Amino acid sequence: MNVSRIALAGGVAASTVLILAGTASAHVSVQPQGEAAKGGYAVINFKVPNERDNASTTKLEVNFPADHPLASVMPQPVPGWDVAVTKSKLAKPLDMHGKKIDEAVSKVTWTADGGKIEPGRFQQFPLSVGQLPEDTDQLVFKAVQTYDNKEVVRWIEEQKEGAEEPESPAPVLKLTAAAGDAHGATAASGSDSADKDATAGHATDGRTTAAASSSSDTTARVLGIVGIVIGVAGVAFGVLAGRRRIA
Repeated sequence: MNVSRIALAGGVAASTVLILAGTASAHVSVQPQGEAAKGGYAVINFKVPNERDNASTTKLEVNFPADHPLASVMPQPVPGWDVAVTKSKLAKPLDMHGKKIDEAVSKVTWTADGGKIEPGRFQQFPLSVGQLPEDTDQLVFKAVQTYDNKEVVRWIEEQKEGAEEPESPAPVLKLTAAAGDAHGATAASGSDSADKDATAGHATDGRTTAAASSSSDTTARVLGIVGIVIGVAGVAFGVLAGRRRIA
């Protein structure tokens, strides 16, 4: 009886943990494919889970940060979804690859066109973005999720330092350290080193081959001289043997 009660209590506790974990993690989020390095470009995925048991997600709006505008935003086609990219004028133009950019993407909207995110499912919406800012460690994207029963969930609350996660947190993209020219220099250095090693290797191979060849020649000469000596000794022995027989 006690064993059954313990097992039941354990099952209830485990179920509670799973439910709480699912509730805590079931929100719109954004993650890079690989790394999102400052000053570079990245492919990022907005992951949208369906939190409802009786409705499907049919629309996602992602608002881009105005304080760190991104001039280049290209969506990857998602089957069953239409995508619209909205741009806005910038108060301060961006300098990008030597060109002045006076507008940037302010919002990207995905609308179901035959597709939907059903209960118990999730969908990813990829974007290629850049040039990422160099003066911040993260980008905050405020998202709005719409269900087919007209319910709207706003994932717009920003995380405050030292506070618990808000109920409807905004997706946050963490940026890594800038790649810079250091990697290029390292790569070049590595390439030069490899070239030097290869050259040294060829030189060593050449010296080894020459040494081997020289050794072979010396061995051949020694064997030749030994053969001649043996031959002369054989002839001399034959002559002496003949004289003894005659005598």
